[in-house]
Amino acid sequence: MKTCTVVTVCGSGVVTSSMIALKIKEQLRDKGWDATMYEASPVSLNSVIAGKNIDVIVCASPVTEDVGIPKVKGMGMVTGMGEEKVINQIIEVLEEKYK
Repeated sequence: MKTCTVVTVCGSGVVTSSMIALKIKEQLRDKGWDATMYEASPVSLNSVIAGKNIDVIVCASPVTEDVGIPKVKGMGMVTGMGEEKVINQIIEVLEEKYK
C-alpha cells in the first residue's frame, strides 16, 4: 500500500475537516493509499503543515495563500455530491508526485 499525507481544511479546523478527513482516508484506502490525515482551519494551516511532508490539501473552506502544496476543492466530500471527483483529483495529485 502506498502512503500519503493529507490536510483537510474547514472554517474552524474541527468538525467539517474531521468528517471529510475520515471519508477521504477510507476512500483512499479502498484505492490502495494509506493516508495520514491532519485537520486545519485556514488560519492554522501554516502551523499544521510546518515540518511535515504534506502531499495535498483538501479545502472545504477557501485557502487563498499559496503554501507550495497542491490544493483540491473538497466541498463534494461535505455535500456527498461529487465525492468520487474529489477522490480522483486527490489521486491524480498523488500519482503525479509519486510517479
